[in-house]
Amino acid sequence: MLDAIDVAILAALQNDARLPNKDLAALVNVAPSTCLVRHRALRESGVISGYRAEVSLGALGRPLQAVVAVRIRPHTRAVVQVFMEFVLGLPETVSVSHVAGPEDFLVHVAVADAAHLQRLLLDSYTTRREVAEVHTNLLFEHRRKADVPPTPDALR
Repeated sequence: MLDAIDVAILAALQNDARLPNKDLAALVNVAPSTCLVRHRALRESGVISGYRAEVSLGALGRPLQAVVAVRIRPHTRAVVQVFMEFVLGLPETVSVSHVAGPEDFLVHVAVADAAHLQRLLLDSYTTRREVAEVHTNLLFEHRRKADVPPTPDALR
């Protein structure tokens, strides 16, 4: 369960995870020692699962992004795990989600150009025995919200 101070700390860190503790404490209106204890408790309880630098995929030479929807057969735990590990091992993969619905996976990829995307699909995806179907959707724009608030059920 989270209280108002926890929520404020989470919102501030989601906006800028590099905030020094004294600045974070000032933003949420608590003493730096209190803020440090609260921040540590959020990490230790798993509410804060990590810190990452968001990078420009274009600056990394990967300006073309797509979501690849993949259906596998058979859809068994063993095949799901192996396929997910395979996809995560590809340098083009940004993220992968195992989903319910007509597809089994949604894979966010970033590549240099359309030819690179075609090679990825033909050489890495469609050559796998368990891949039954692949659909590709180009991303024109991808933005992530700065913060995700907790649901009312997560609050004290």
